[in-house]
Amino acid sequence: MTHLPQIKIAATYMRGGTSKGVFFRLQDLPAAAQAPGAARDALLLRVIGSPDPYGKQIDGMGGATSSTSKTVILSKSSKPGHDVDYLFGQVAIDKAFVDWSGNCGNLSAAVGSFAIAGGLVDPGRIPQNGVGMVTVRIWQANIGKTIIAHVPVSDGAVQETGDFELDGVTFPAAEVQLEFMDPAADEEGAGGSMFPTGNLVDDLEVPGIGTLKVTMINAGIPTIFVNAEALGYHGTELQDAINSDAAALEKFETIRAYGALRMGLIKQLDEAAKRQHTPKVAFVAKPAAYVSSSGKQVAAADIDLLVRAMSMGKLHHAMMGTAAVAIGTAAAIPGTLVNLAAGGGALDAVRFGHPSGTLRVGAQASQANGEWSVTKAVMSRSARVLMEGWVRVPGDAF
Repeated sequence: MTHLPQIKIAATYMRGGTSKGVFFRLQDLPAAAQAPGAARDALLLRVIGSPDPYGKQIDGMGGATSSTSKTVILSKSSKPGHDVDYLFGQVAIDKAFVDWSGNCGNLSAAVGSFAIAGGLVDPGRIPQNGVGMVTVRIWQANIGKTIIAHVPVSDGAVQETGDFELDGVTFPAAEVQLEFMDPAADEEGAGGSMFPTGNLVDDLEVPGIGTLKVTMINAGIPTIFVNAEALGYHGTELQDAINSDAAALEKFETIRAYGALRMGLIKQLDEAAKRQHTPKVAFVAKPAAYVSSSGKQVAAADIDLLVRAMSMGKLHHAMMGTAAVAIGTAAAIPGTLVNLAAGGGALDAVRFGHPSGTLRVGAQASQANGEWSVTKAVMSRSARVLMEGWVRVPGDAF
């Protein structure tokens, strides 16, 4: 039997925020994978090492968590006024599919840096002497939205080292400020439905669990917020408290499926299993002291509220960047469960506690003719190249 040799593909392994992923330029992918479809999905699955029934992704670049099973494809933008098109693929760990339904807010922090280093940004805009800041306008192709990244540059190269600390990341790095523009707008910018039911709070009937008060919002990423107390939690839980409880994980997945149906993201309940990346489920509570996963003491006075979020069927170790946008947006709108947990009223920024520590996110919200809109959400992350060169896959893998 003849076996094809491995092929190598130019790639960069990057950390962005509290996530890691394999970054590609579209032009560097094999021809069959340069267009969306089965070949592209098969290639990315093999790169990451999925599907893996052992759940470890040993034979690939994945790290066996939702935060480390990610891929990014970038190209010069076809959208006027933008520098780069950014396509994100969330690779399932134990199943053979790539979810293209949403963005990764954390990896968004690495997109500008990769675009500059990869020659996807006009070299004339990059300061060659001294220290400066390059504004990279990113078209997020999965969801049709604009992200603006402010990337520090030193002597013509991306400045990655610095003293900015991000809870959930061990070492400091340079700060990258991100602006998520019109986070609830549709692809044409015409103002999508931020609250798909038209309500700030809904009663969501979930068979076997009961009727839950929820805030369902499309901002950053579709998210279902529920009060921690309604689920028997305090909002101070760490990963083991949830992820070691099979019944709890099943409960959250049931809530997610019925919420997706109510939000109009799926038409039939069983479709939720093929849409793992969205929507997210998060539970909120009023401020309380706790010890983070790193042993850091978080005082109640240091935060405005507590938030824990599920990602790909598990409690996230920190907070997804897109979910942080949803948190900031919902907090800015009086009457949502997020806003009420943060004390209510007009809020233009909140600092929330998550399993790894705290994060501040701001949003600008306004109301006109009874409809809420948000012009942008802002937060800071960091990014760093971990390895660059080529990834290798068997020639018959796609």
